[in-house]
Amino acid sequence: MTKTEQHQQTALPLAETVATRLAESALPEPVKALLRDALGSDTADAGATSSAASGRVYLDSLAVNGFRGIGSRARLSLSPRPGVNLVVGRNGSGKSSLADAIEVGFTGTRAHRPGQDATRGGHWYNLHNADSPKIELKLAIEGDTGNSTLTRTWTSEEFASSEATFKRPGHGTVPLTEAGWDTALADHRPFLSYTDLDLMLTGKPSERYDAIATILGMDLLSTATNRLSAREKALATAAKASRDALPGLKDALYALEDDDRAVQALLAVDTPGALDLATIDALVAGLPAADDSRLAELQVEAGAHGPDLSEVGEAVERLRIALADVEDLHGTDAENARLRADLLEKALAHADRHPDDDVCPACGTERALGREWYDRAYRQIVELRHEAKTAEDARAAVRTGARNLQNLIDRPARIPTALVDPWKAWTDCRQIADPVDLVRSAEDAATVLADACDTVRRHAAHELEERDERWRAVVIRLAAWADKARETERDKPLLGNLRKAVKWLKDLSTELREQRMERFTDATQGIWERLRQESNVDLTAVSLKGSEKANVRKLVMAASVDGQDAPALDVMSQGELHSLALSLFLPRATTEDSPFGFLVIDDPVQSMDPTKVHGLAQVLHEIGRHRQIVVFTHDPRLQKAFTDQELPVTVFQVTRGERSRVKVDCVDDPIAQAIGDARAIAATRGLPPETYSHVLPGLCRIALENAFLEAAWIRHHRTNGSEHDLQAAIDSAERFQEIAAFALFGDVKRGNDVKEEVRRRYGSQACSLIQQCQKGAHPDGTSIPNPHLFVTDVENLAQKIRKPEVTA
Repeated sequence: MTKTEQHQQTALPLAETVATRLAESALPEPVKALLRDALGSDTADAGATSSAASGRVYLDSLAVNGFRGIGSRARLSLSPRPGVNLVVGRNGSGKSSLADAIEVGFTGTRAHRPGQDATRGGHWYNLHNADSPKIELKLAIEGDTGNSTLTRTWTSEEFASSEATFKRPGHGTVPLTEAGWDTALADHRPFLSYTDLDLMLTGKPSERYDAIATILGMDLLSTATNRLSAREKALATAAKASRDALPGLKDALYALEDDDRAVQALLAVDTPGALDLATIDALVAGLPAADDSRLAELQVEAGAHGPDLSEVGEAVERLRIALADVEDLHGTDAENARLRADLLEKALAHADRHPDDDVCPACGTERALGREWYDRAYRQIVELRHEAKTAEDARAAVRTGARNLQNLIDRPARIPTALVDPWKAWTDCRQIADPVDLVRSAEDAATVLADACDTVRRHAAHELEERDERWRAVVIRLAAWADKARETERDKPLLGNLRKAVKWLKDLSTELREQRMERFTDATQGIWERLRQESNVDLTAVSLKGSEKANVRKLVMAASVDGQDAPALDVMSQGELHSLALSLFLPRATTEDSPFGFLVIDDPVQSMDPTKVHGLAQVLHEIGRHRQIVVFTHDPRLQKAFTDQELPVTVFQVTRGERSRVKVDCVDDPIAQAIGDARAIAATRGLPPETYSHVLPGLCRIALENAFLEAAWIRHHRTNGSEHDLQAAIDSAERFQEIAAFALFGDVKRGNDVKEEVRRRYGSQACSLIQQCQKGAHPDGTSIPNPHLFVTDVENLAQKIRKPEVTA
C-alpha cells in the first residue's frame, strides 16, 4: 500500500477502514465471521436508539436568555455549513456568554473554567433575568430534511440542575443522552477557549497523552481485540486444564493396572494422534449404580472446591490499599475542600472588584489583601480542587475494589451438607455494604471455606477408597476429564481461528495507529508552519510514548531551534506555545471520525504577534473549507487578517445594552459584502461608465454565485451527500451556469436547464437579472438604467436562492 493510499484510508472513519481491510484480506471465512461479529456489536449497540443522530452536525442558530451575561433572549443565526464566522465585540459585550452557551447546551458543563468543578457554574444565571434561563440550539444534521432542536433548561439555581432534550425530525423529543454524542464530545470536543489552549500544554503528561490518543479512534479495534482475546484465553485455559489433568489421571489408572477397565482407559487416553473417546464413553456408561445415597454425597464432596485464595487475596489487598488511600485523605473531605475553595474564590472576586482596597472584609485587618495573599489564595484554590477530586477518586477505587471482590463470590449448584454453613458465610459477603467489614469477613470466610473444602474432599476420597470404590473414583475423574477433553477437541478449530483473528487485529491496530499518528503529526506540523511565521523554532516530531494502560505515558513534542534539537515546551515563547496548542487542538477536533461539523473557538488570538494572527486566519480559512468555524474574539486583528488577505468570512457584531440586553447583528458575509460594494458604486456619481456596465454587474454576479453555492451546500447536506463529492463538484464548476445547476439539480452538467428552472422558481425577472450580471463579464458589458433598483433586485433574489425549499 502506497503512502498516498494509506493517508486516504486513515482519513476514513475507522469502521470503514477496518471493513475495507477485512473484505480485502485473505483470511478464511470463519475467521472473518469472528471478526465481523466482534467488530459489529458496537455498531449494533450504537444504532439501537432510533433517535440517535448519525450524520455530521452543524450549528444553525443559538438562542439564549437568563444565562451569564445575557438577560432577555439573544439570538445568533448562522449558516449551517462549512465556512468561517467571526463573532466580534468589546469585552463584556456577551461574546463569551454565547460561546459558553453552546458548550453548556451540549455538555451541561463548563469544563474549561480553571479551578472549578465542571458541573458547577458559580454565578451562571443572569441577575436581570434569573427566572427562566434557557439555551436553545438549532442543529442541521446531514441527511435530515429539517433542523433538530437541542434545549437546555434549569429547574433551580443550582448549575447542575439543568435538563436537556433533543428533538429530531421524525423521532420526537428524547433526553439529550439518546443523541449518542457522549463519547464524541469527550474524544473530539469541538469547543476551545483560551484556558483550554493553556491546559493542552500545562496539563499532566498523561493527560496530554490521553487527549491525543483518543482521537486516533482505535477504540473499535481495541474493544474487538479484547473480546476475541477473552474467548481465546478461555479456550486456551480449558485446553491447558485438560492437558494438566492428564498426568494425574494416568497415574491413578496405572495404580489400578490389575483392573482391565483401567487398562482400556489408559489405552484410550494415551492413543497417539487422537483420543479414543468412544471407549471412554463406554467405560463411563458401564459404571455400576451407586449402592446407597452416601456414595452420591461422597462424589459431590470429592469434587468440592472452594474459592481461589490467590484471587481473593489479590482482590482483598487491592481493596485494603484503596481503603488506606481513603484513610490517608481523612480530614480532607471533598465537600469541605470544595466549600473552602468556594470561600476563597469569593474572596478573590471581592479583591478583583476592589483592587485598591486591601482591607479584609471579614475581620477588618488592613493591608491583608495584597499581591502575596492573592497568589497564595489562588494556589490554595487549585490545591483544594485537586484535593477534592483525589478524595472522590479514592472513594471510587474503594467502590470498584469492593465490587470486584464480591464478583469473586459464587455458589455451586450442589453443596455438600458439611459445607453448607461455610458456603453460606462466603456467599453472605455479597450483601455486606461496608467495605471495611467486607475485607475482614470475605478473607476469613474464603479461608475457612477453602480449608473446609480441602478437608471434606480428602475425607470423601478416603471413604470412597475404604468402600472399595477405587475404580468408581477413578472413572468419575475419567468422565470429568473426558468432558473437558471433548470440548477441547471440539474447540480446536475455533481456538485456531481466534488466534488468527486476534493476530490480524493486533497487526492492523499497530499499522493504523502508526498511520493515524503520522497523519495527526503531519496536520499538527502543517498548522504550526502556518502559525509560526517568523519563529525560528521547528516542530520536528509529535509522538506518543507508552500506551493507554501504561502508568507512565506522555505526549512527546520535539523541536529544533536554528537546527539544534530541544524539547518544544522548553524553548518556545508564550505566543509560540499558544500557537503550538492550537496546532495540537485543531487536528484533534476536526478528525473524520468526529460527528461535529462545527468548531467553536473563544479568544484564540491572545499572546499572538501580528504575523501569527495572519497565519491563524489562513489556517481557519483552510479548515473552514470542510468545517463550520465560529470564532468569538474582541481582538480586531483577526478580522483584519481575513480582510487583508481577502479571505471570505462572515462577521457578527455583539453589542450589550442596559439590563444585559445582548444583540447580535450580521455585519458582513460574502453575499452582503458583494451587495454592499455594488450599492456603494450605485450611490456614487461620476464614475467611469465601465464601472456601471462591468464592475457593478460583476459584483452582483459574485453575490448570486455565493448564494447558489450556499444553496448547493444545503441541498447536498439534506440528501446526506459526502463532503468530498460536494467539494469536488464545486471545484469542477468553472462557470456560473454549472454552479447554479449544482444548486438547483445537484448536477453540474445540467447547465442548459438552469434558465427554465430559475424562471419556474423565481420568475422571469430573475432570469433577466442573471443574464445582465453575466453580460457584465463580456467586453461590451451591460446597460443598467437604474443601478439602485438593480442592486436591490439582485439582493432580494440572492436571499431567495440561499434559502432553498425543504424537500422530503
